[in-house]
Amino acid sequence: MKDLKYLAALSIPIVASIGLYFGGIYSFITPVFAFVIIPVLELIFPVDTLNYSQEESQSRLTNIFFDWLLYINLPIVFALVVYSLFIIKSHELETYEFVGFVISLGIVLGVNGINVGHELGHRQSTNERFIGKALLLPALYMHFYIEHNFGHHLHAATKEDPATARFNQTVYAFWFSSIIRQYLSAWKIQMKLLQNHHLSFLSVKNDMFWFTLIQTLYLHSVYLIFGNSGFVFAFFSAITGFILLETVNYIEHYGLLRLKTPSGRYERVKEIHSWNSNHVIGRIVLYELTRHSDHHYKTSKKYQTLECYDESPQMPFGYPTSMVLAMIPPLWFHIMNKRVPLEMIGA
Repeated sequence: MKDLKYLAALSIPIVASIGLYFGGIYSFITPVFAFVIIPVLELIFPVDTLNYSQEESQSRLTNIFFDWLLYINLPIVFALVVYSLFIIKSHELETYEFVGFVISLGIVLGVNGINVGHELGHRQSTNERFIGKALLLPALYMHFYIEHNFGHHLHAATKEDPATARFNQTVYAFWFSSIIRQYLSAWKIQMKLLQNHHLSFLSVKNDMFWFTLIQTLYLHSVYLIFGNSGFVFAFFSAITGFILLETVNYIEHYGLLRLKTPSGRYERVKEIHSWNSNHVIGRIVLYELTRHSDHHYKTSKKYQTLECYDESPQMPFGYPTSMVLAMIPPLWFHIMNKRVPLEMIGA
């Protein structure tokens, strides 16, 4: 029964649905819930550093409940996209309502879209990876699958990694550098994969080509069915979604750099190269993404079995709260800079 707490991961799309239905001031209920109510709850609930026994981990690993909790996000996310587009087309909205709906759907696309797509993108099953890629579509971030799996996990916590924030880099500067560099990196990785298999650019295995085509068709379909306002809504909701992701990327590795060995190569990724958080609410809502140290240390582990390590750098707050702090650079630097190991700053 205690595993049912993970149903709370669906709280954000539920709250977003309420905001879409009632409109008005309720159009902003999702950002208030995500970045005010959840951070407050994180301060109230105790930190849970408990790890599972081998028997418990095996039981959770084979419990299909945890997998279906991911799969169900596919119809939920796309239903919310269509529902919100119908509202945009059929209602005369105030400007503030339109903005509120954009932010609300964007949060859903970031948390229940990209975040879940990230988890499924690491699975070995073709069907699960397909669902993962589909969840990236409304956020126009399908290239994330390639760059994250073949780039980020190889270069994490190095200067070569677009998704690792430098020491004293603001989140706003990071948005631009990470978004641009990750997209270019995805193309570079794709071309290298094609070359390794002696395939041409026009090969059916050129995923970046298909991702670009599918996302273009998605936006074109939205324009044809829901008009200009629907297109603008879908476009800016997607931007909100992937900016949310990039804010998470920012706090996950901020200032942490792997050292180089005498041979000049980087040391292997360890549990010390990602920021960990054991704050319960953030863990549940983000499908254990906050136990990010273990995710990088053992990439193949499913979210429900991730553990915490004493040697991992610990965030003083949960990820949702930390994202809010990151938006205020002087406060973020004041809190986090003293927590970054000195040897990593000059790495």
